[in-house]
Amino acid sequence: MGQVVSQRELISRRGEWKRTGKGVVCAYGAFDLLHPGHIRLLEAARDFGDLLVVGVQSDAAVRAAARNTNGSPDPALSDAVDRPITPATERAEILAALRAVDFAAIVEDSSERFLEQFRPDVFVCGDSADVRRNTDTDSLERALTAVGCRVVRVATEPGYSITLLIERITGRRA
Repeated sequence: MGQVVSQRELISRRGEWKRTGKGVVCAYGAFDLLHPGHIRLLEAARDFGDLLVVGVQSDAAVRAAARNTNGSPDPALSDAVDRPITPATERAEILAALRAVDFAAIVEDSSERFLEQFRPDVFVCGDSADVRRNTDTDSLERALTAVGCRVVRVATEPGYSITLLIERITGRRA
C-alpha cells in the first residue's frame, strides 16, 4: 500500500530517488469518482518505472477545471453536482491504497509548476478528449520535455469518464 505525503515531502524525496537511480513515474489529475479507466491508466503507468507517484489536483484546481474559459460551468456538467465530489484528502487516500501507486500527494501549485519542481523521469497521461479539454497538454509536454521528462500518452478506456459517471448518477443518461 502506498503513502499519502505532502507536495513538499514528495519533492524532497525525489532527490533521494534520483541519487539511488530509481525511475520515477508520475500521473496527475483530479481522480474524482475513481473508475476502471483510472485504474487501468495507473496500472499501465506503473510499468514505466520503479515508483509511481500520483499528483492529486487540489479541490480549488478541480473547481477551476470544471469551468470553461469564460468562467461559467462546463456545459456538459451544468445543473450537475459541484466538483469535486470527493475532497482531495480522500482522493489521495483512495489512490494511495491502490496496488500500483507508491505515493499520492495533493498538489496545490499548478500542474506545470509542480512537475517542473518534481521532475519525474516519465509523466503518464490519458489521451482522451476529456484530458485534452481540461489540460493544456501541449504546454505541459513542452515544460516537461524541457526538464528532461519523457511524456507517455496512454489510450484511455472508451466509455469511462467522470462526466459520464455524473450523467449516470444525475439521471441525465442511462
